[in-house]
Amino acid sequence: MDQPSNPQTATNAPSGAPVLPDAAPDPQAPAVIRREDYQPYAWRVPEIRLDFDLGLETTRVEATLTIEPNPDAEPSDEIRLDGDGLVLESVAVDGSPRDDWRREGESLVVPVGQGAQKLTIVTRIAPSENTQLMGLYASGGMLCTQCEAEGFRRITFFPDRPDVLSVYTVRMEGDREAFPVLLSNGNLTGEGTLDGGRHFAEWHDPWPKPSYLFALVAGDLVARTDSFTTRSGREVQLGVWVREEDLARTEHAMESLKRSMEWDEKTFGREYDLDVFNIVAVGDFNMGAMENKGLNIFNTKYVLADEETATDADFDAVEGVIGHEYFHNWSGNRVTCRDWFQLSLKEGFTVLRDQLFSQDLHGAAIKRIGDVKVLRAVQFPEDSGPFAHPIRPDSYKEISNFYTATVYNKGAEVIRMMRSMAGEDAFRKGSDLYFERHDGEAATCEDFVRAMEDGAGLDLTQFRRWYEQAGTPHIVLQQMHKGSETVLTVRQSVPATPGQPDKAPVPIPLRVALFDREGGTHSGEQLIVLNEEEQSFTFEGHSSPPILSINRGFTAPVAIEREIARDDLVFLAAKDDDSFARHEAMQELLLGYLLDEPDEDAREAIGIAADAILDDGSLDHEMRAELLTLPPFAYLAERSQSYDPGAMVERREGLKTWLGERFADRFAALHDDLEARSREAGLAGKQARRMRSLALGYIAAADPAEGAKRAAAQYRDAPGMTDRQGALAVLAGLDGPERDAALGDFYDRFSDNALVVDKWFTLQASALRDGVLEDVERLAQHQAFTMANPNRARALYAAMAGNPVAFHDASGAGYRMIADVILELNLRNPQLAARFVPSLGRFRRVEPKRAALMRAELERIAAAPKLSRDVAEQVEASLG
Repeated sequence: MDQPSNPQTATNAPSGAPVLPDAAPDPQAPAVIRREDYQPYAWRVPEIRLDFDLGLETTRVEATLTIEPNPDAEPSDEIRLDGDGLVLESVAVDGSPRDDWRREGESLVVPVGQGAQKLTIVTRIAPSENTQLMGLYASGGMLCTQCEAEGFRRITFFPDRPDVLSVYTVRMEGDREAFPVLLSNGNLTGEGTLDGGRHFAEWHDPWPKPSYLFALVAGDLVARTDSFTTRSGREVQLGVWVREEDLARTEHAMESLKRSMEWDEKTFGREYDLDVFNIVAVGDFNMGAMENKGLNIFNTKYVLADEETATDADFDAVEGVIGHEYFHNWSGNRVTCRDWFQLSLKEGFTVLRDQLFSQDLHGAAIKRIGDVKVLRAVQFPEDSGPFAHPIRPDSYKEISNFYTATVYNKGAEVIRMMRSMAGEDAFRKGSDLYFERHDGEAATCEDFVRAMEDGAGLDLTQFRRWYEQAGTPHIVLQQMHKGSETVLTVRQSVPATPGQPDKAPVPIPLRVALFDREGGTHSGEQLIVLNEEEQSFTFEGHSSPPILSINRGFTAPVAIEREIARDDLVFLAAKDDDSFARHEAMQELLLGYLLDEPDEDAREAIGIAADAILDDGSLDHEMRAELLTLPPFAYLAERSQSYDPGAMVERREGLKTWLGERFADRFAALHDDLEARSREAGLAGKQARRMRSLALGYIAAADPAEGAKRAAAQYRDAPGMTDRQGALAVLAGLDGPERDAALGDFYDRFSDNALVVDKWFTLQASALRDGVLEDVERLAQHQAFTMANPNRARALYAAMAGNPVAFHDASGAGYRMIADVILELNLRNPQLAARFVPSLGRFRRVEPKRAALMRAELERIAAAPKLSRDVAEQVEASLG
């Protein structure tokens, strides 16, 4: 399942949905669920048949479970089934009605004795009232599901846990006019008409799966269809299902799907295993997408794209998320998780797979830098905050809170380290062995590590600590040179995190190269592995002290501290042949200036490095833009001991102005010269568009009037959304008639496109200018805004929460606004509400006055009645 980290997610949803008090904590639910307490379920459910009588207001579900005792579990003469918000109509065992069942909280307990039996349960649910968007719910007149992690219990009573694998047969009946398309997992086995304008469809999935992978969609949809022939010669029918008005924007999604299928066969040897593969775009969705077996359900944001309405980044996101969910067919579906503590088993591995997919298609350099920027902006703060947890957590209260950057992104980095140590070929042997051993099973992280040991020939005994310990390792380097010998001493430490005060050393692979200071080259790259708290590594062959390039390609998710001369950083920023290390050197120069006391020499070093980057004809324009992009505020906050948002905005924007003035002529020339190239299709056009909009930002920082004039022209003449949004992002941060005119035109032009309207909200809420809080208050009253839709709420309020000017307003108004959002969403959509808590929970890194205001808002939330488990757990952890 994809978890979007970008607030610019968009959907199309009705407003005014009722707020239901069905998210109150279950008093019978355990306060804490612990990994060490895992026990196999007492019953197997090898088959389940689901019969749906579909309706927006009321849907009737008849579930027939074939159950048999689990020989690997303690025997029981009753079966306990999970439920949530269900109306129970009847229970029968082997066809005989039963009334000796009982309810314990939301659970259903049925005495069944021993032996194989058929348990039939009939329930009713109300999809149109399901504001949590978990289980079966209504979205713009259609019905759809979201069952990960614990949504299936909102459809019928069932052992809603990932280690219960069943073969599903599904029959859906409904009004043909309301629901002309009926989709579920697996292969279509039957369909037909019924009396009274009704029809039915039957689907069968032959592959056993856990309940979280169940999916159903019913609505008025059309499909872009195609086919893919697997390497064994089977033809798979493909469909991307959307509303009719969106069909023209699905070509990129379909091509991305076919590229994913081909890549997974070639790179990991994984062939698709059903006759059909369907994707459905849904307007209301808490996540980015979901990998349900054979029927992936997506947020529209990650399906719909054309040049007029989507940016280059949007196109990349569609391709990446479609790849991610498709790759889950093996790393998540065919091999699933034993329990939710093993979530990184499927998500970390699949994130790595989608990263490698994007690297192979579009080049490793930019993709790797982008992945690390996300890690540092989102996961590093998790690792250093009150909610720090290992990639395999030890306990939780609400599992939805653990769909985190730690589980996903750090999980991917941990598996990438295995790949770096093993090499690509041996890693492939390890992954092949993992799939071979555990196909059709619910596995653990230990199973994956053991397969890597056996298949790739690694000893990962100590490496297992990466799964057990929270926190980002800190590396301290010391370099000594004598004669022709260079000695690199490396020390590691992992900071204390909640519940883990003491940490043991972890294996840390680091790719290094030592550059000759005179010749400007190195003699080759090496991989060193730090296993102890302190180790020394000796390198021969340098008559003078070399310049160290370390953690090339970001081989390990660590923070590195070192004493290095500014001139050496300038050298690396100008000449390092590893793109990530070159970018890292430039970032070190920028951080040195932004985080320390103002230093003219430090600023001058940045100017010298920027001059070399602008002059380097070997660079493509996308890499040039990446090297000249200033660190994001989230990373600056993470690197600060006591973050003063106001001072940091002033310092960072001041540096941007200085660079804009120093290179005014060159940025102007780039903006002019790249106009024609930015209209080109393909990679060259994409690279030009990235650099052109960056140049525009520097021009506006140095000369707002000139920037407004150029931005207005770029907006007016833009051939597509990338240039148009780039111009509007600059205008949104300025004052003047050009800003108002462009924002008004943008809304009028795209008011019927929910995805683009979300951009309109986000651009205004994220602008670094005075008055944004007032803008957000005004936008919240706009006719296009609704809190009922997760993506629209994120587009406005998550963007504001990431804006250091608005969110950290000295009055505390930004904090109060986000706290009010959390309380409003708490019962309507607790999962979404909980996503806003970490923005307040990082108060310990903020200067004392603002920190006190942030903490006060958390305490106000904590004192509110009927807090959902999602929100309560986040707030409790934040307050410590």
